[in-house]
Amino acid sequence: MNLEEYRGVFVFAQQVDNKLSGIGFELLGKAKDLAKDLNTEVTAVLLGSGVKDLADQLAAYGADRVIVVDDPKLKDYRTEPYTHGLASIIREFKPDIVLVGATAIGRDLGPRVSARVATGLTADCTQLDIGDFPLAAKEGQEQKHNQLLMTRPAFGGNTIATIACPDTRPQMATVRPGVMQKIDPIDGAKANVVEYHPEFIPDHKYVEILEVVKAVNDTVDIMDAKILVSGGRGVGSPENFRILEELAEALGGEVSCSRAVVDSGWKPKDLQVGQTGKTVRPQVYFAVGISGAIQHVAGMEESDLIIAINKDDTAPIFDVADYGLVGDLNQVVPKLTELIKANKKAV
Repeated sequence: MNLEEYRGVFVFAQQVDNKLSGIGFELLGKAKDLAKDLNTEVTAVLLGSGVKDLADQLAAYGADRVIVVDDPKLKDYRTEPYTHGLASIIREFKPDIVLVGATAIGRDLGPRVSARVATGLTADCTQLDIGDFPLAAKEGQEQKHNQLLMTRPAFGGNTIATIACPDTRPQMATVRPGVMQKIDPIDGAKANVVEYHPEFIPDHKYVEILEVVKAVNDTVDIMDAKILVSGGRGVGSPENFRILEELAEALGGEVSCSRAVVDSGWKPKDLQVGQTGKTVRPQVYFAVGISGAIQHVAGMEESDLIIAINKDDTAPIFDVADYGLVGDLNQVVPKLTELIKANKKAV
């Protein structure tokens, strides 16, 4: 494999029902940073049916070029035709880096494409950088430059691993939603569109979709919340979360939680913040009864304002908090809720 033939940062722009998913915009923002370090361009890859009109949106969020595969066989996501489409683009255009969102679709698509084009893939990344590999020079081992360094939690979030793919191309990663930041959209941006037509030949691997049933989810998406009141094991019981819910209601926010709460069965995983949960960036984040383990902090440290409430004044959460309250949450939180409600009435 001639690695010099591979150039550019490609982003799989996921769309569902002809609406672009936010993860694509986030990846384009990060791809711009990576491409700047490598002195190359960013390409968005858009697969679907009747999706060409979405290309300008991708240009507005940083795509220098948009490769569009528009085919009726891609109307709904199916593993085999989407895998064939993206793998065909990789073989034809030879990107250096390919980024895919770690969504339900991306986690199915990414590994299959990497196997199809015979390269590696690092899953569920939380950080991407360009640098040297190995990270520190070692005697007798060549240190390669301008490598994609892919960082992800490992062993259940108990350690952090930085992985590279120095010997094959493209370098592929799936990236957790909410980790990267999209750029401010560029007004009036127009896409440089390249239409590509891989040949789709239905065979026994092409499943037939008989019906799509959209489930109604009562759980809010905490990644969209501007105010989060997050509880940890220190809350004490699932019943005690009612105190946090009352505070969130008074603030117009939502309730989230730590991994320990999910592991205890108190709250669903959709509400979990952290390396093995969701990455959030609310305007205000309350950490209530949360010790502040690095796995949790990694999922909320970019919040605009962090307020910690904990009875242990040595808890690590106070190291990242903007404001800290040391005390019994059963007394502090209801009092805080009462003051907020009183202030609202006064206004």
